[in-house]
This record gives sequence, C-alpha cells and structure tokens, in this order.
Amino acid sequence: MTITINGQDVRIPPDPRVSLLDLLREHLHLTGTKKGCNQGACGACTVLVDGARIISCLALSVQYEGRSITTIEGLASDGALHPLQQAFIEHDGFQCGYCTPGQICSALGMVEEVKRGVPSYVTGDLSAEAIALTDDELRERMSGNLCRCGAHNGIVDAIAEVFAEPAQ
Repeated sequence: MTITINGQDVRIPPDPRVSLLDLLREHLHLTGTKKGCNQGACGACTVLVDGARIISCLALSVQYEGRSITTIEGLASDGALHPLQQAFIEHDGFQCGYCTPGQICSALGMVEEVKRGVPSYVTGDLSAEAIALTDDELRERMSGNLCRCGAHNGIVDAIAEVFAEPAQ
C-alpha cells in the first residue's frame, strides 16, 4: 500500500496502527510536522490531505492509501517559499516556531474551505454566494491551532495579507 507524500510515493508500514504523524516523523524523518499534544487538541500536527486540513496525530496512515499528503516540507517550490511562509516571516508570525507548520497548513486548508463555501460558526449569511474572509471569520476558522508563545496576531496578519479580501 502506498500514499503520496509531498509528491513522492511512500509505502505504508505493515503495522496498521501507525499514525500518519508517526509515519511522517519517525519513519520518513519529515520533522516539520510537530507532535504537540498527540490528542488532536492543539493543531501542531496539521497536514493537508488532497488539499483538506487534518490532524495527523489522530489519523492512521492506512486510511490514506492512494491519497496525496502535503506537509510543510512540500509547500516550497523550486527553492522559493510559499507566499504564506514568506508572510509568516514578514509579520513575525512565529516566536518559537513550533506551531508554525501546523498553522500554515491549516490556513491553506481553511482557505480552500472558504472557497468551497463551507460556513463557520461566525459566518453571517449562510445563503451568500461567497464567504468573505474577515478578521472574525479568519480567527474563528484558525481557532483549532494554538500558539502558546503569543504570536497569534502576527499569524492572523500573515494569513490576512495573503488571503483576506480587501475592505470594500
């Protein structure tokens, strides 16, 4: 059985109990994805599966046979940082950096949810054709990713710079 991780086909370990997080970190040595709480509560281990964000500590690797996983290591292209990675640097969206990979992957998945019209708790008009990524909408959608250092405002500013709609 194989899954695609950052564009490379990878064999899934024979033990079906290996979490996707442990496959990435322990078997493939892709240590950008962090093990925070290992209980699905902090978001440090967020990765993208076919563009959707998931918490990899709660996912078994065998569940993703034939799927495409993107980790923080897979976002750069031709040696250039992804625009969101660059924005995190410019807006001081990290201090210790531990949550940063999960924050970035989560933000990319969140943007795809907004594009698909998936509402959040604070979405005002559920019948609107498009959801504006306002400050409240952005903060609500990123609330599952914790930053213990206090770089939350820089994180929000970085995401807003790259993805939020300009005020009308």
